[in-house]
Amino acid sequence: MPHSNPRLRRWLVVLLSLTPVLLAGCGKPKTARSPRVPVTVATAERRTVPLELAAVGTVEPLSSATVHAQVGGIVTAIRFREGDEVRAGQTLFQLDRDSFEALYARARGTLARSRAQAHSAQLDADRASTLFAQSLISSSENEQKHAAAEAARAGVLADSAAAASVALDLAHTSVRAPISGRTGERHVNVGDLVKANATEQPLVEIRQVQPVRVRFTVPERELALVQRATRGEARVLASPAGGDSGQASPGRLVFVDHSVDPASGTVLLKAEFANADRKLWPGSTVDVKLVAAEERDVTVVPGAAVTRSQQGTFIYVLEPDTTVRQQMVAVRRMAGEFAVIDSGIAVGDVVVTDGQFRLAKGSKVIVSARGGAGRPDAGKAGAKEGRR
Repeated sequence: MPHSNPRLRRWLVVLLSLTPVLLAGCGKPKTARSPRVPVTVATAERRTVPLELAAVGTVEPLSSATVHAQVGGIVTAIRFREGDEVRAGQTLFQLDRDSFEALYARARGTLARSRAQAHSAQLDADRASTLFAQSLISSSENEQKHAAAEAARAGVLADSAAAASVALDLAHTSVRAPISGRTGERHVNVGDLVKANATEQPLVEIRQVQPVRVRFTVPERELALVQRATRGEARVLASPAGGDSGQASPGRLVFVDHSVDPASGTVLLKAEFANADRKLWPGSTVDVKLVAAEERDVTVVPGAAVTRSQQGTFIYVLEPDTTVRQQMVAVRRMAGEFAVIDSGIAVGDVVVTDGQFRLAKGSKVIVSARGGAGRPDAGKAGAKEGRR
């Protein structure tokens, strides 16, 4: 018979013993586990944050000058290269001196002759005075001698002025820098004929690049903060547009316009910068921050933690059991990368800064990273629980 096979009987016993276990396993449905949402968190903390305004400004030289020739002549030498730094009084162009030297020599000769004539006329006048005192000449003759001496002295003054004028023209054949600064494009070459005081085309332009000024505007609604800045130790920071704001150049506020521009509703301000590193180039656009004052001991969170919706502004806060709750908050203002919180968040609260779009009230999370400015101890227990 088939049941007499000992091996078959053993397999039947095994199958019969496993049947209740298999049936029990098939009868219980599997429980679905909701996945945890990976998030980045930071901790609310107290900080000193600046009261500042952001603007876009334009760099302008503190002073600039266009160089013109004050006398006409042929350019015989150029004593600088385009883009050179020059100092006030330095010779930039040399014009032909020959004709002016000849004029000066003639003027000096004329002056010497006038002085000799004036000396002779004075001697005649002195003799006439002596003879008139002895009644040897008439009063009219005496007066004529004195008048001639006076005319000779006037001639000396006129010829002296003419000689000085020619000497000045001779000096002007050396065209000098009126200010210290950096030269721009040169518009003449050696051998060119330049005209005296030709305004249509300067020889070169010089701009002072140390220090420089930055002009920028702020909205009229920020006028109160600007006025506060003028009463305190305001700071101004400027960096090339799109550059690293951490390397901004420090400056000081030197000008606030006396009225609001009615067309744009803005106020013009100017700040002065030493510009020792030459980062601020005249004519370039820069990012400007006017730091009017500082607020101490305010509660801040990273700005990325703040979410705005139709119901209001809220932040996801991490609970010790690794769930999150929506917390409505009142944001006073943004201060750089931080949001200054008036109410709703306490120092030490752990807030979500990345991953909010996948969250809802009561969502379970796992902390993948900590962001923000600090890594305080608050909330570490929840983070550890979330990683289990």
